Amino acid sequence: MTAITAASVAAIVPLLPAQPRTWIVAGGGAQNATLMRMLAQRLVPASIETASAAGWDSDSVEAQAFAYMAVRHLRGLPITFPTTTGAPKPMPGGVLAKP
Repeated sequence: MTAITAASVAAIVPLLPAQPRTWIVAGGGAQNATLMRMLAQRLVPASIETASAAGWDSDSVEAQAFAYMAVRHLRGLPITFPTTTGAPKPMPGGVLAKP
């Protein structure tokens, strides 16, 4: 899974208008030394750093992203778009499990 994650991130580079000079990794992945090494190898010449090293609270960034998507989902708003993910149309994603 780690190799797939690194390959997936690297696959986006040719689709970007310019290659990033630095990639900032947040959340649990930032604590995975193998993932960080694989990203560094695949994203050369860009540098790879953790959100913590950039002065951010790495765990908060990840939690905020998931909370943002959850609220959008609860309001029926899309969280994915054709221009960002290739989805056929803006989509709210996920299924809400209610007790």
